[in-house]
Amino acid sequence: MRHSPEFDLIAAIRERLRPPHGRGQGHVVGIGDDAAVTVPAGATATSVDAVVDGVHFRRRWCPPEAIGHKALAVALSDLAAMGARAGEAYVWLGLPEDLSDGEVLEICDGLADCAEQTGVVLLGGDLTVAPALALCITVVGHAPTAAALVGRDGALEGQAVCLTGALGGAAAGLMLLEDPRLGDAIREPARRVLLDAQLRPEPRLREGAALAAAGAVAMVDISDGFGADLEQLAAASGVGIEIEMGQVPLVEGVEEVSAASGRDRFEIALGGEDYELLSVLPRSRVGAAYKAMASLGCEFAEVGRIVSGSGVRLRPPDGRAIPVLGHDHLRR
Repeated sequence: MRHSPEFDLIAAIRERLRPPHGRGQGHVVGIGDDAAVTVPAGATATSVDAVVDGVHFRRRWCPPEAIGHKALAVALSDLAAMGARAGEAYVWLGLPEDLSDGEVLEICDGLADCAEQTGVVLLGGDLTVAPALALCITVVGHAPTAAALVGRDGALEGQAVCLTGALGGAAAGLMLLEDPRLGDAIREPARRVLLDAQLRPEPRLREGAALAAAGAVAMVDISDGFGADLEQLAAASGVGIEIEMGQVPLVEGVEEVSAASGRDRFEIALGGEDYELLSVLPRSRVGAAYKAMASLGCEFAEVGRIVSGSGVRLRPPDGRAIPVLGHDHLRR
C-alpha cells in the first residue's frame, strides 16, 4: 500500500490536528514551520513516551483513533504525576507500508480529540516509514515555579500513600481483547468500562495539579504496574512502603473477569496501564486531598503508609504473599 506524497500527507495531518491559530498563550509558531516556537513562563516539565504495535497495543483489536488517543494520554499521565499543567505536545509517527492514509488520519483524530479534552496544543512533529506502527510523543507541562512540581523522591516515614480511582481495569480490558470469550461473562456497562480503560485511558491532569496544591510530597502514575511503580517511588525516596491490598479499589468488572478467567483479582490489579496516581501526603494534608478529589468527582483512597527500610510489601486481607509484578520494557 502506497501512501500519499509526504508533504500532501503532512498537510492533511496538519488540518486534522486542528492547529492553534494566532499567537496567543505563549505559542508563537506551530505546525508548518521548521520548528515550534513557544514563550513559556515559570517552570516546565518535559516527558517523552512511545507506543509500538505488538508491544503496547495490537492493530487487530485497537482502532486507529484509539491508538492516537492512548499514545497522547499515556504521555500526558507523566505530567499529571508531576502536578504540571499540560501545555504542548510533539508527535513522531512511524508508518508501516500496510497502513492506509485513512488510518493515519484516524490516528490523528484520536490525538486531536485527546488534546482537546486535556487542553494540550499539538505544535509539531515528524513522520517516516517504519517496520511497525509507532508513535513517540514529547509533552511539555508548566507550573509557576519548580517547587510547585512533585517528584518521586519526597516521601518520608509515617506519611500516607493514597490512590486516585480504581485499579485493574486496563489489565482486565486487555484480557477481554485477547480472549473475547471472556466477554460473555461480563455485563454491560462494566465490559465497556474495562475496554475503555485499556483502549482510551484518561490522564489525571486535574487531579495531579490538585494533589500537588494539597501538599503531596511524592507522586507517580501507574503505568508499568501498581507494585512496580510503588517500587520506583520507594527507591527514589529511600523508604519502604506497605500497602493494604484490601483497601485498594478495583474497577467494576474486575471481579467478574477474575472469576471467569481463574486469575487472582490482585494479580489483575497489579497489571498496570491504569494511569491512576499514587501520591504520598503528610498526615496533616490527607483531609485536604480528600476534599480536593471530591470536588473533582474523583474516587480517592488511603491504601498504605511509608515505613522505614526499603522495598514494597503488599498485604492482602488473607495474609498470603503477593509478588510485586510489573512490566519491564526491555524484557521479552
